[in-house]
Amino acid sequence: MVVAVSRPKPADYEALITTDVFKPARYLGNELGAVHKPWDKAVIRWVLTYPEIYEVGSSNLGHILLYNVINAQPRQLCDRTYLPSADLAEKLKEKDYPLFALESRRSLQEFDILGFSLSYELGATNILEMLSLAQIPLTWQERKDGDYPFIFAGGQTATSNPEPYADFFDFVVLGDGEELLPEVGFILEEAKANGLSKEETLLDLAQVPGVYVPCFYEMAEADGSVHPIRDDVPRRILRRVATPIPAYSIGLVPFVETVHDRLTVEIRRGCTRGCRFCQPGMLTRPATDVEPEKVVDAIEKGMRATGYNEFSLLSLSCSDYLALPAVGIEIRNRLKDENVSLSLPSQRVDRFDENIANVVGGTRKASLTFAPEAGTQRMRDVINKGLTNEELLRGIQTAVKEGWNKVKLYFMIGLPGETDIDVLGIAETLRWLRQECAHLSNKRLNFNITISNFTPKPHTPFQWHSVSSTEFQRKRALLEPEMRKIKGLKVNYTDYRISAMEDFVGRGDRRLSKVVHRAWELGAGMDSWWENLDKAYGAWEQAIAESNLTWKYRKVESGEWNIFENFDDKDPLDAPLPWDHINTGIDKQWLKDDLHRALEAATIPDCAFDGCSHCGICGTDFGHNIVYQPPEIPEFVGGFQKDQPRLQRFRVWFGKKGDMRLVSHLDLVRLFDRVVRRASLPVAYTNGFHPSPRISIANALTLGATSEGEIIDFELKEILDLNDFRQRLVEQLPVDIPVLKVEEVPVKSKAATQLLTEAEYLINVKTDKVIATETWESWIQQVQDATEILFEKKSKKGKIRQINLCDRLTAITLKQVLEGNQVQIRYRGSCRNDGTLLHAEHVVYMLNQITEAEIQLTQTHRLQMILAE
Repeated sequence: MVVAVSRPKPADYEALITTDVFKPARYLGNELGAVHKPWDKAVIRWVLTYPEIYEVGSSNLGHILLYNVINAQPRQLCDRTYLPSADLAEKLKEKDYPLFALESRRSLQEFDILGFSLSYELGATNILEMLSLAQIPLTWQERKDGDYPFIFAGGQTATSNPEPYADFFDFVVLGDGEELLPEVGFILEEAKANGLSKEETLLDLAQVPGVYVPCFYEMAEADGSVHPIRDDVPRRILRRVATPIPAYSIGLVPFVETVHDRLTVEIRRGCTRGCRFCQPGMLTRPATDVEPEKVVDAIEKGMRATGYNEFSLLSLSCSDYLALPAVGIEIRNRLKDENVSLSLPSQRVDRFDENIANVVGGTRKASLTFAPEAGTQRMRDVINKGLTNEELLRGIQTAVKEGWNKVKLYFMIGLPGETDIDVLGIAETLRWLRQECAHLSNKRLNFNITISNFTPKPHTPFQWHSVSSTEFQRKRALLEPEMRKIKGLKVNYTDYRISAMEDFVGRGDRRLSKVVHRAWELGAGMDSWWENLDKAYGAWEQAIAESNLTWKYRKVESGEWNIFENFDDKDPLDAPLPWDHINTGIDKQWLKDDLHRALEAATIPDCAFDGCSHCGICGTDFGHNIVYQPPEIPEFVGGFQKDQPRLQRFRVWFGKKGDMRLVSHLDLVRLFDRVVRRASLPVAYTNGFHPSPRISIANALTLGATSEGEIIDFELKEILDLNDFRQRLVEQLPVDIPVLKVEEVPVKSKAATQLLTEAEYLINVKTDKVIATETWESWIQQVQDATEILFEKKSKKGKIRQINLCDRLTAITLKQVLEGNQVQIRYRGSCRNDGTLLHAEHVVYMLNQITEAEIQLTQTHRLQMILAE
């Protein structure tokens, strides 16, 4: 029987999202691309979340894709939420408000289904934090009899080994979600129509390939393996695969700057290189290329629809997308007048050639990232990297010839079979590369190096290997002195404690749910790793100890066994594993055989381009590799022209109201940059290494203030009709940024930023008690008549100087008396971009110096800005 749940009181959005919250524009839910479907017309209502702060989650491609896919379904509604920053989380707890969805601003408990992306082993604590803030019980056992949303997880970590998190989710979706999630929505819609119970609904979901329902399975205490407890659910759950759909990549354009502040389009899903340490390469097979023309069309359409000035092509190995040079040149040709740049994630250095070098970047040369992974040829063969010294050198030399003098490289230590010679080989490789490239440029080749610790992952040939955190420390201590001898080298080392916890949790069984739960209670959220690593590590250690699993973790510290040393004593490869019930498509025997090949440093080919390695993937359940042959590379028609004429200038007066008052000045600058691109306005660009559009906002408005008097100048390289310009601009601006007036001014006239002298404001202020109107008028007159009210101003360098605020005040009057001990004051004062400003806070300070009452500023509204004649 389902027990009715007492719903939490709805969040008072206006009281929560204010200027005292850092970057309040994170929580508006009305970005370009946000979907607002009618609540009452939806049958199934979803919330999808990437359990990180907004800047990380909102720019994640998988999150955007699934958000668009679900909202494309009839009778389905999908909103979003993210991990709130610490200040908002504290506010929610203090006011006893539940975490809310951004679009509808409703409590998460009001939805039918809540989905989390679990892409990192230690990220589950963030999920527990969000469930707690939503006032939803954390485990399926606590939720099974209550009327709560279905809670599920997806993502790489959930697909790889869901057992350490099994207690927290009603079900887990395995693999790609583009086809699977609409099927889940249909099952829930049918269940709601037929009045099914939660258990009956979960049983229906368990019949869908790719859906794992933990409550229908149990763990064997002896070995941690998982088995069904009823006959009508599958013994092994199939991982789902789907074909990439580039059109769904065109989506959110956040107001705030995000981690991946660009359009991202997937060009290839899956990787068949067969690197033995790489879990994504095993969990995403087969490899599927996206048709080149679809990629080009999606990028051209997406750049014009979003207004981004940069795009990224996404794949586990972009260089293996054979059409990359042709696609890159075709896109650059189509967008040659848009000043856009292309960035690529880590590439295969052996495929980096002049053709790829020509498509990377634009007017801004993008950074180059390669991942040799190991410092010697033997180790690269052990891990099946498929990279020779000659190929590594050729790729780096190509980069230097094409103008790069800094390259980012990724290496790992602690790999199976690694010797001290292999570790020191990292430094030796860097010396060798620099020496061999010295004759190609008069600039020194510099390196940005990341050294991470190898952690074995489920469903890889190295899943049976154990690591040792003490060995991580020893090898780092061995390598560091050698790296310090190399000039022009920046080295980042991953902390071994993070790696040890990733390994412990990632290859754990269902018993670790209690550890994860307790670690969260002790404050081990993801943010705590970066703020206080010792505290986070201590929380995990305490959680492990309280769960009586210290013995298990100590094996991670010391290394339980080494497959290269104890392989023949007792073959552990036949023992059941906690993730054996997940059918990824790769045959377990093939993983064993590939481990044997690793022992012999024997390599296997990439089956997308060479012979089949018989891993077990290809067939009816998972399909086959799809590789498009490279089209002919089009002729490059020329890049962006920097030296542009300035033929026309428009001056625009606009307002800033409603939610837009919470968008910062820098974010507003970015917004106008994208608006101009979406509106296809022929704005001229500055010269220099980083050309920027000739757009200038007259003056920054204080965050939280509204306005009806903002001014912005646009300089154009082509002549436009004023009404045409205005219409294009209005069509692309948010409704809370109304265009009030447009004038054409002489091209060679001074910019509004130079002409600005004063501004006029309305401010609302309040006191703790009712003040007579006559008293207010007297106070305001005293401020007007004052000749000196000093205010201490601190410079950026910390120097303090006194300024006379009276010199900056032109006029001040009482506008009206409001309710609740509030009055509205109108004032006019200095507003120059040399720092001579009279802020609303200054006026309140002046009033407080005149009176004994405690006066507080509650609202600021800019009426107009005054320009010099």
